[in-house]
Amino acid sequence: MKAFINFIFVIFSSSVLAQLPAADTIQTLQGKLVIQPVFHAAMVLTWNKKTIYVDPYNGKAGFKGLAAPDLILITDIHPDHLDLQTLNDIDTKKATFIVTQAVAEKMPALLKKKVIILANDKSTTQQGITFKAVAMYNYPEQPDAMHIKGRGNGYVFNLGGQNIYISGDTGGTPEMLSLKNIDIAFVCMNMPYTMDVANAARAVLEFKPKIVYPYHYRGRDQMSDTELFKNSVQSANKNIEVRLRNWYSVN
Repeated sequence: MKAFINFIFVIFSSSVLAQLPAADTIQTLQGKLVIQPVFHAAMVLTWNKKTIYVDPYNGKAGFKGLAAPDLILITDIHPDHLDLQTLNDIDTKKATFIVTQAVAEKMPALLKKKVIILANDKSTTQQGITFKAVAMYNYPEQPDAMHIKGRGNGYVFNLGGQNIYISGDTGGTPEMLSLKNIDIAFVCMNMPYTMDVANAARAVLEFKPKIVYPYHYRGRDQMSDTELFKNSVQSANKNIEVRLRNWYSVN
């Protein structure tokens, strides 16, 4: 009976793991960087024995089989970025969180002890990795915008010689457009919350990452067309590689 139960558990676990899209592997100067899309804005980056979770969301099932995080980046206070239930359910015992003040204020007391607060344009080095906070907000700025300047962070950091940019929820801001030497970018694209396809493509063509992943692209009425985004970018600049991955295979 016990063997049968174990068998069922293995089958169930495999079915959960199978829902995750395939991970990408990029060679760096210090070994492989593994990029695992999870759901919406959530991803896991593994490099040099470090595991970084970004905006863990949608329940612990999406993280089953993945290493526990050493670092957790949270970009905003909205529940698709700051998912307190998921944070409660995953293993965060050894994790350090990098967040804004607004995010920290909404975190439970036990997690606040693990927090590094990082304001826009500031940097911190944690576990040998330097993170710079990039302002993320709806642009042009409006006082009633869903994302106001200073509340959330995008992040730029370097893993093994690869400069990585994670946009968070943002428009094509001056801060984004002025980025230089980005190797891998994760750029949000959905309306009415961030950018439409045309604006996201224009932003990417301005700051010219070597590789770009559109993510956070399921919005109201499925208004984000990733194929159109890819065609818009690569028809204008063939040196920018657009990688389309399924960020919505786990539900």
